[in-house]
Amino acid sequence: MSTSTLNRSRLAALPSALPVAIGLAAGFGIAQGTGVRALGGAVFLAGGLAAGWLWRRRRGWAVTAGLAAVYLVAFVLAHVLAIGVGWPAWLAVGVVTIVAAGIAFAVADRSQPA
Repeated sequence: MSTSTLNRSRLAALPSALPVAIGLAAGFGIAQGTGVRALGGAVFLAGGLAAGWLWRRRRGWAVTAGLAAVYLVAFVLAHVLAIGVGWPAWLAVGVVTIVAAGIAFAVADRSQPA
C-alpha cells in the first residue's frame, strides 16, 4: 500500500462531524479573535468542503446536499440567535455546532445496518 493510499484511507476514516464542528466553531473563533471575518469564512468554507467530501464518499450526492443545507442553516441560525434573539454569540455558535455535528454524525458517520 502506498503512502498516498494510506493517507487517503486515514482521511476517509475521519468522522465528518469533526470538520463540521471545526468549520463552525473555529471559523467563528478565528473571525472573532482576529477581527477578519473573511478569515473565519475561509475556515468555515474549508470545514464544509472537507465534510462534503466525506459525505459524498460515504453516502452519495443526495445526503451530501441535505447535510450541506444543515451546515449552512446552522451558520445562519447562529447569526439569528445571536443578533436577532440576543443570545451570547458563543452560546449561539456552540448550540448550532453541537446540533449540526450531531446530525452529521448520525447521518454520515455511524455505521449503517446491513
